[in-house]
Amino acid sequence: MSQHRYMPQTAEDIEKMLDRCGAASVDDLLADIPAELRMKAPYDLPPEHSEIEVRRFFKRLRDNNEPLVCFAGAGCYDKYTPAVIPSLMSRSEFLTAYTPYQPEISQGTLQYIFEYQSMMCSLTGLDVCNASMYDGATATAEAMMMCVAAARKRNRVLIAETVSPVVRQVVATYARYHKVQLDTVPQTAAGVTDREALSRMLAEGEPVAGVIVASPNYWGILEDFTGLADEVHGAKALLVMNCHAADLAVVRTPADWGADIAVGEAQSLGMPMNYGGPGLGYMCCTKALMRKMPGRIVGATTDAEGRRCFVLTLQAREQHIRREKATSNICSNQGIMTLWAAMYLSVMGEKGLREAAELGYAGAHTLAEQIVETGTAELAYPESPFLNEFVVRLKYAAADDVLLMAQAHGILAGVKVDEDKLLIAVTEMRTQDEIDDLVSIFSFFTEETA
Repeated sequence: MSQHRYMPQTAEDIEKMLDRCGAASVDDLLADIPAELRMKAPYDLPPEHSEIEVRRFFKRLRDNNEPLVCFAGAGCYDKYTPAVIPSLMSRSEFLTAYTPYQPEISQGTLQYIFEYQSMMCSLTGLDVCNASMYDGATATAEAMMMCVAAARKRNRVLIAETVSPVVRQVVATYARYHKVQLDTVPQTAAGVTDREALSRMLAEGEPVAGVIVASPNYWGILEDFTGLADEVHGAKALLVMNCHAADLAVVRTPADWGADIAVGEAQSLGMPMNYGGPGLGYMCCTKALMRKMPGRIVGATTDAEGRRCFVLTLQAREQHIRREKATSNICSNQGIMTLWAAMYLSVMGEKGLREAAELGYAGAHTLAEQIVETGTAELAYPESPFLNEFVVRLKYAAADDVLLMAQAHGILAGVKVDEDKLLIAVTEMRTQDEIDDLVSIFSFFTEETA
């Protein structure tokens, strides 16, 4: 029997492997590991449990969770999920179908990827969509790399300060290890990209390969990018727009703004927040850039008998020969999360997507107006239009105080973005009663309680 209870090798198996390796013992095999890094005692693991004991253990963990009414956003949103989606997703043929390694015999998988791509192209207005990226942040980083690859001899990229700081951190990490010069375009006092500064940065210094902006931006503001594409293209650079997928049902699309690449987080397409994941990074681009895209592209064709079928039109070569020169290979997101998004878009349809966005818009503007009316806070960017997310500046309290009091009343009041500022989001899931409850929290923090 094996000396390790959860490893299948017997003593005889271990002896054969050691003999093949030319090692006298397992300790001899691990001799290159410094002694100070070697474990001196067994793992501190609990004893085995029966099935019912395991269930009780996880139930106790679950019962410790404190469900809160969510007004937080900043990239992850409490969205409505049609009941049909988790029901269908639990079917084994969907739940276990990931990357189509033998693609042409996986017609069902290829079809829903094709449908996902088609619907995302409709949302963004662009020509091509891949399948897919792990999240919106890495999708944005990959878009930066596409800009550099397309520009060949340029390795400088500009990113707006109004892009989510989390996304900018991920992009900066990619830039550092790919030796890309990443410069940040400052924002104005109105919370939007400083276009004058952007113009100067395009004209001065090293030539620019790409410019990355967001709509809505991190503060929830819908920026006016009129003329931006012409300016960026005039500098022989590419324009990348980071957008939350669901918002594209009601706002101007990246194609409308003249963007070359659209990327972002698709968690807003009905995916549960689930403590931060999984999400889905989408990427769409113009036809001219499709061979620079990471991931895979599924296309439709006909077989030898004239029947409609699906094939991998383009695929990254990392599983074959390119190795370190390959673009990203995304596996599970090609299966479960693209299917989730395809189901959501199919079930909701254009009308449902628009209705959900309009409910969020109405709720957010109602909440913003009522908070301002309390006299305890003001909009941080009152002149800038927003969709369903906005920033308030507290007059008489710290952001932490509001968050703690709201939590005590079962509410997650938003995301702290400064000592006296909260970023608040409203989706179609929030009711008027819940909005009233949050307003009452703000009403408490008056000049007298300061």
